[in-house]
Amino acid sequence: MRNVILFIRRYLTFFTFLLLQILSLWFLYSYNKFHQAQFLQIANEFTGQVNTRYKRIENFFVLGEENKRLHRVNDSLMNLLAQQFVQPDTGKRLVVDTLLQDSTRQTRRYLFRPASVIYNSTSGEKNYIQLDRGSLQGITENMSVLNADGSAVGIVVSVSENFSQVMSLLHVRQKVNVALQKTGDFGTLEWDGEDPTVLLLKGLPKSVPVKVGDVVVSSRYSFNFPPGYPVGKVSGIVSDNSTNFYVLRVKPAAPFTNLQHVFVVENLQYSEQSKLDEETRKRIEDPKRNPR
Repeated sequence: MRNVILFIRRYLTFFTFLLLQILSLWFLYSYNKFHQAQFLQIANEFTGQVNTRYKRIENFFVLGEENKRLHRVNDSLMNLLAQQFVQPDTGKRLVVDTLLQDSTRQTRRYLFRPASVIYNSTSGEKNYIQLDRGSLQGITENMSVLNADGSAVGIVVSVSENFSQVMSLLHVRQKVNVALQKTGDFGTLEWDGEDPTVLLLKGLPKSVPVKVGDVVVSSRYSFNFPPGYPVGKVSGIVSDNSTNFYVLRVKPAAPFTNLQHVFVVENLQYSEQSKLDEETRKRIEDPKRNPR
């Protein structure tokens, strides 16, 4: 015991210095947005490198070249699907269109990029997925992520040069605009942090006919996801007579415990849409604006 006390007394200055350094770094990270962003980028890059090496070892044993080849073929087919394009408006006389068009003069709306999952979590309330693609490969925040079969997975929330972090649908802060496939009526999909096999669809009026087994898809009103891709199936209807809106249990379509290859989807009109939405809300909802 005496030796322990002597050891602490001898190195007290060093331990005090170390503690103060840790506290100063913590305060710097917690209250400074710039340093917080820099730390997240460095952390993404470091964990990405570690996860990549681990995934390469795992892939050596469990994945073959055939899976990768099929994923590349699937990527090409995804980008050729009709719903990734918007038909040109022939009712306009003046056509000044800066949007990306293909050889058939169709306007491309969505662009699919393949990626591999190198980290995934499903056991917490705030689950994230890490991909082996980053800003150098064209990935940016707010892009949606689909599984290889087209089912919804999440939205990119953080990007480094070679890696990206995805907020999974299994995250208590995630909210996605979805719709019933058979009627087109839309609502908001979220998760309560409890059962990873059950998502919740809220905001759907009780006047809409719903039954167990109905397919839920991404909504055409979403800025992030392309419309019509599977999100899940209705597995139950919560009884609540105090409201005129459903609370539906939805079984996810994506296999969250076994994600391997995904598509990162870019809405080529996202910046324009989100900017218009933000500016409109600021202008219309500003309490100081002049009445008209």
